Amino acid sequence: MTRSYGTSAARVEGLQRLFAHLGVLIVILMTAGPVLAQSPVQVPAKPVKMVVLGDSLSAGFGLPASAAFPARLQKALADKGIKVDMINAGVSGDTSSGGRDRLDWSIPEGTEAVILELGANDALRGVDPAVTRTAISDILTRLKARKIAVLMCGMLAPPNYGSDYAARFNAIYPELSKSFDVPLYPFFLEGVAADAKLNQADGMHPTAEGIDVIVKNILPMVEAFLGTISGQRS
Repeated sequence: MTRSYGTSAARVEGLQRLFAHLGVLIVILMTAGPVLAQSPVQVPAKPVKMVVLGDSLSAGFGLPASAAFPARLQKALADKGIKVDMINAGVSGDTSSGGRDRLDWSIPEGTEAVILELGANDALRGVDPAVTRTAISDILTRLKARKIAVLMCGMLAPPNYGSDYAARFNAIYPELSKSFDVPLYPFFLEGVAADAKLNQADGMHPTAEGIDVIVKNILPMVEAFLGTISGQRS
């Protein structure tokens, strides 16, 4: 039995519809290809030399070195196939001015990236926010002059110095992030502050579990940060 495909006009109309569908499919594939290729975070081909410049929160106060923020972040990145040469340049008790004063020897030559975590001690001591702003601004200026990428971690002032102080202090980080065009992780202790289960007996310093929460929360931003550095290398 011979199968009938209808009239000549019907066959032509059918072919036109087929080509139209194929054309749409080709356009979709051509458009989607570059987007899919660009969507994954670029993994640096060689380890990025990174320094965490901070105070006791990143230094690992009360914790073994392996449980400190830089070490745990390095491991989390390694688990994703991202290798970094990490230096823990956290100093317990340091203020933003102290970090600025030791900047040259804390950030060795060849450093490509800095995670800046300073300001908590300024807020605890009621340091004039103008002093904190100047110190962090100086750090960013000097690192930018050395062509070192910076990921800045914000801090929030405790309420005991009043709302005016908190407003002036808390504004430092987003404003400097904008003026220096550096990425900002808004609050380093996000998900950990004021949680007794995630802090040591002093109520201020994270436990090992608290550090892991910080690392988990900040990890996507650090991955994107390192991807930017990889793009600049190429």
